[in-house]
Amino acid sequence: MITKVLEVDNHTVTTHFVLLGFPTQPAFQLLLFFVFLAIYLLTLVENFLIVFVIHSDGQLHKPMYFFLSNLSFLEMWYVTVISPKMQIDFLSHDKTISFNDCMTQLYFFVTFVCTEYILLAAMAFDRYVAICNPLQYPLIMTNHLCGILAAGCWFCGLMTAMIKIVFIARLHYCGTPHINHYFCDISPLLNISCEDSSQAELVDFFLALMVIAVPLCVVVASYATILTTVLRIPSSQGRHKAFSTCASHLAVVILFYSTTLFTYAHPKRMYAYNSNKMVSVLYTVIVPLLNPVIYCLRNREVKAALRKTMLCKGSEPREDGAVIN
Repeated sequence: MITKVLEVDNHTVTTHFVLLGFPTQPAFQLLLFFVFLAIYLLTLVENFLIVFVIHSDGQLHKPMYFFLSNLSFLEMWYVTVISPKMQIDFLSHDKTISFNDCMTQLYFFVTFVCTEYILLAAMAFDRYVAICNPLQYPLIMTNHLCGILAAGCWFCGLMTAMIKIVFIARLHYCGTPHINHYFCDISPLLNISCEDSSQAELVDFFLALMVIAVPLCVVVASYATILTTVLRIPSSQGRHKAFSTCASHLAVVILFYSTTLFTYAHPKRMYAYNSNKMVSVLYTVIVPLLNPVIYCLRNREVKAALRKTMLCKGSEPREDGAVIN
């Protein structure tokens, strides 16, 4: 496999990378193709259903579900940035990716990851207001504020990715730049740079601290206050109802943060090992698949809206008002 390079100003300008992916036997590659393709398609269908149901059911036009629809919309694009290229590599011997395509994939991946961190914090704030200040909730969580929060999440994600990509794209790569991963991520790219990447690493660390640590503090503070408030509720039924409104979100937060923090808390040399690929599969493939399931299983309103949508699609009204099944 040949990697094309150009010599410009005594520097080797890389035009292609090689994604090592999952080095297995061809038969197993075919199995992985079908497994990941099924997961990808199911993830798209699940998240599309969540977005469609929330926007079509008036009873779900609430701040909590507005943020959930944003999360599901994000997850659809999140998996689409990675999965199609991964599917192609399972079937092809040529696992190269052009420099521009690699940077594009990295940019959108970082955008969606950073946006999700901040969006989960916004959702935690929404649950905090709903449980700790229920009487003020309609006055605080207005449509205008929800729109600003959602737009702010996407804007921060886009800007963070833009800054990171500027520093990563300026690096030079020597020899045959094989990326020991199944997609273009920051740490593997830093790992194969042949120049001092300390500046890029510092910027990456600082931005990661802002995008991960600050939202995490918001989440922890919100749920600490929620826990204190719920424990003051005298009836067990009231406590159970309060906990049930935020249980699904808390499960998603734990799932997403635990998998991503395990990866990004390690130094870049950890990408020399295949164990990080397995962890990356969890948050790039499995978490987007599980998120809609978690919300549907734990939320009665979403389940009811889904059943209502399915029944409406499965029934056709006649002219006389009767319903034909």
